[in-house]
Amino acid sequence: MDYMTISEVSSTFQVSTRMLRYYEKAGLITSTRREGYAYRIYDADAVRSIQQILILRKLQIPLKQINRMMRGSKEEAIRILETHIREMNDHEAAFRRMKHALETLLKLLREGPSGQNYMELVQEDTIVEVTKLLPLTKHQLKEDTNMSAAENNAKEMVEKGSCVRIVQLPPFTAASYQFTGENPEEAAGEVISSFIRSSGLYEKKPDARMFGFNHPDPEPGSDLHGYEIWVTIPDDNAAPACLVDVPAPLTKKHFAGGLYAAYTIQFPEFWEWQFLTEWVNKSETWQADFHDPALKDMGGCLEEHLNWVYSAHMGFPENGRIDGKLDLMLPIRPR
Repeated sequence: MDYMTISEVSSTFQVSTRMLRYYEKAGLITSTRREGYAYRIYDADAVRSIQQILILRKLQIPLKQINRMMRGSKEEAIRILETHIREMNDHEAAFRRMKHALETLLKLLREGPSGQNYMELVQEDTIVEVTKLLPLTKHQLKEDTNMSAAENNAKEMVEKGSCVRIVQLPPFTAASYQFTGENPEEAAGEVISSFIRSSGLYEKKPDARMFGFNHPDPEPGSDLHGYEIWVTIPDDNAAPACLVDVPAPLTKKHFAGGLYAAYTIQFPEFWEWQFLTEWVNKSETWQADFHDPALKDMGGCLEEHLNWVYSAHMGFPENGRIDGKLDLMLPIRPR
């Protein structure tokens, strides 16, 4: 039986090793070990499952439903696809209604009188009637199936781009831990979460934040990379009762602050890094301000895990506040 290493699968299907590990953790795929070989490998069945997952994700099927399709019966898969198609039809109908409402408003504005009060037309009975059935939030809408792929992509970029925020991170002091090896994100996270609980960090600094980044970055041909986590702690000049010790193997670091373009994702949508990078590249106001590539630290990009410190403090209960949301943060400077 032919096997592929995790790096070979990542390169072949253009999916990150982090995403593959997440699929495995979620029970969607399984890997195996070859005697005397350090890295995980995938057999033909696992590779086929990966292909199926990637195809279904491109069709915008959520991972939870993909899991049900792969584990359940044919009838269950049919029900899921039928539901997905019905939802798309509903979204398409809502989009058509919005287009009709916009065309009606445009007609009113063109035919109405000029003057400072021309926006009064927005409240006319005609436009009120045609907007009654529209959803309140635009994220419920899907693109018109008659649009070209280029038009769809441009529309999506505009909608997503409106969610990018410009954030000034202040200087802070952090307890840091870096791990290189198998599942570095999880390994580093366990050490930091243990530190949060043992130090009582949340009681001393309830606004503490957690940031992570690849360090060192994955390299072609290698199955291993590293991940470093920072959790903010009280500064050295804080009141004695608020100070926390940073025991080995953690280290204390001081961050100078910086300007970032930030975009919120739902774990594990790390492919959105590509969108955020493209947004910055196309911005007329901002440009990327990456670190020296030799530092192998994602160019200074950060991933802030929202509500993570509180959840770690609580021991990650099932009803905790963590909801799998992250801010992707790309360093920028004015053009």
